[in-house]
Amino acid sequence: MAQRAQSARQAAANLPAEQRSAALSSVAVAMEAASDAILAANARDMETARANDRPAAFLDRLMLNEARLGDIAAAVRQIAAQNDPLGEVIEAWEAPSGVNISQVRVPIGVLGVIFEARPNVTADAAALAIRSGNAVLLRSGSDSLQSALALVSAIRRGLEAAGFPADLVQHPDTADRAFVGAMLSGLEGQLDLVIPRGGKALVARVQAEARIPVLGHLDGICHAYLHPSADRDMARAIILNAKLRRTGVCNALECLLIDRAAVATHWPMIAEALSDAGCEIRADESLRGAFSSAVAASDGDWGHEFLDAIIAARVVDGLEGATAHIAQYGSGHTDLVLAGDAVVQEAFLNTVDSAVVIANASTGFSDGGEFGFGAEIGIATSRLHARGPVGARQLTSYKYVVRGDGQTRG
Repeated sequence: MAQRAQSARQAAANLPAEQRSAALSSVAVAMEAASDAILAANARDMETARANDRPAAFLDRLMLNEARLGDIAAAVRQIAAQNDPLGEVIEAWEAPSGVNISQVRVPIGVLGVIFEARPNVTADAAALAIRSGNAVLLRSGSDSLQSALALVSAIRRGLEAAGFPADLVQHPDTADRAFVGAMLSGLEGQLDLVIPRGGKALVARVQAEARIPVLGHLDGICHAYLHPSADRDMARAIILNAKLRRTGVCNALECLLIDRAAVATHWPMIAEALSDAGCEIRADESLRGAFSSAVAASDGDWGHEFLDAIIAARVVDGLEGATAHIAQYGSGHTDLVLAGDAVVQEAFLNTVDSAVVIANASTGFSDGGEFGFGAEIGIATSRLHARGPVGARQLTSYKYVVRGDGQTRG
């Protein structure tokens, strides 16, 4: 499969940007045409997941319906409409020798994407790979296998209809774990980058065992710091959206840090709104004293990714206390400040070292689609190569092109 992917990538390497766009449009059409088969396959996955007593957040990530499938096709079309990253000159200059040097974007090669109960990753990864000139080997978890196979079948038909090699996108017909081990080995040099998209155990295994570069993150432990200068109604709306819009996603808010000076003015209203919306609040003693319906937080609640309608909350002493908590318990994913004071906003944005930092907007905006990438393969929290939402441009590398007119080196 990896050898076929390399051959397909090379065959498609010199096709112009307009043809890649046309291929992506064809993929979107093919997915829409196969919607009945895709939804039927997903229904089989959902039935199995329910029989296995999977939790609600898991089922939410796994479930496809007509609206979600329409969103997936729309994301593919948005990627098709993007400017092509390949061949982009990042920087160019003339060296003292007189030669011209340019840094030019090129594909990475063959990507390996390992994911669990996220069928949308199948289409997102395929579309971003096509846009960036890469090929991709996909391996879904057993819970989403039927959905993934149905999607890949449609994607391959769309590629062939546009005159592209179908082997740019491949998936084995099994979810055997041995396939993961083979991918992590690098497949004898045929696989260039592995991207895990799933739970902590999967990502930890990939990072521990991979013999090739890994692009991924462990947890989405997202914080919000509430400063007393924040507009109360705005803060309430943002916190509710960040926590409860979709609780099972990695950019959902997990911990609320209340400035000591905002406890009396802001906390009761926000806590009541969260509680009324069905969110369990696990709070420290100071916050429980101001809102008795909260339950006592334990040490394990700090730095925990609930992926459910549960939020941890505690008092901090000013901006310094908030940033210290985030540095100790955060995962480097997305962190938020709610403040009307512009000095506090800028201090937070400059101090917190996460992939995405936000002032006065929901953590839900930490997302490839919201960034204008069309879709994303994930949110990278490392500090190398790519950071934050990973779209097509982040799936490229670069090479140096040197042009001369007869120069020799003395």
